[in-house]
Amino acid sequence: MTKQGAPAIPAIEVRGLNKRYGNHSVLEEIFLNVRPGEVYALTGPNGTGKTTLIRCMTGLAFPTDGEIRLMGRDVHTDGARARAFLGAVVEAPAKFYTQFTGNQNLQIHANLSAMAPGGRRVPRERLREVLALLELTRMADRKVQEYSLGQRQRLGVASAILADPKVLILDEPTSGLDPLGIGLIHRIVTSMATDGCAVVLSTHHLREIATYAHTVGILTGGRLVDTVDLRARQAAYRFRVDDPVGAAAVLERLPFVRKVSTRTPFAIAHLGGEARVPDALARLSEEGIRVFEASPDHFDLYEYYRERVEKA
Repeated sequence: MTKQGAPAIPAIEVRGLNKRYGNHSVLEEIFLNVRPGEVYALTGPNGTGKTTLIRCMTGLAFPTDGEIRLMGRDVHTDGARARAFLGAVVEAPAKFYTQFTGNQNLQIHANLSAMAPGGRRVPRERLREVLALLELTRMADRKVQEYSLGQRQRLGVASAILADPKVLILDEPTSGLDPLGIGLIHRIVTSMATDGCAVVLSTHHLREIATYAHTVGILTGGRLVDTVDLRARQAAYRFRVDDPVGAAAVLERLPFVRKVSTRTPFAIAHLGGEARVPDALARLSEEGIRVFEASPDHFDLYEYYRERVEKA
């Protein structure tokens, strides 16, 4: 919220986006908002329009209808100024001058960023900082043609975050990375969002993204068929009890419980936060319900996604 109490302007706004090639419709009526500090994960089967949507969001493709705004500026009619806020990797791995070193490529990227309308000079120490963040310091002075696929992928992310963007858009940023590399990208994305950056990334790694994304958009058949708020989904706790139905009835009467269900041997309750767990346990004990275990009931994004795509 702003100081006046008004909602903050979304960092990314997609309004009524349609994209057609001739008679073939690729995207239909896409609406989405991403706010500063939010990680928005875009997922869906191959060939459903994810990369086309990202190309439109970054200004690399023009929509047939609709508009896209970055920090309030139209990315197509005010493109240079809108993209001054943007860091992106589209259709990874990112393209580089392979005859130059990683450090030289980043310097070229920094020079181009500074020359763009609204661009800012990138200090030389920032180059060293992002190379260290992406664990590429030892490769900095080696030609990119010597880099592995994973190293090129990480260099692409380094170039995207080089100018401290307010909007970060990454197309399959963990493709080709080993588990340590995937964890590294996740930490960087989380850190950027914590600092107020709006992040959009496309991914197929649903169980991993569920640990740190705030919102997941499911795209299939060119339509955004669902938007999942993961923050709301993580407020459920499960209680392994001797009487799930009886426990559910007890929990349902508590004023702070929003929703209750059973999945033998568990009673599952949306408590509104971890701080309410002791209160729930105390009431179950008072009512003679034996509790053997209490733990978060993690939302299975993969199963939800599979069911949602099959229905669509």
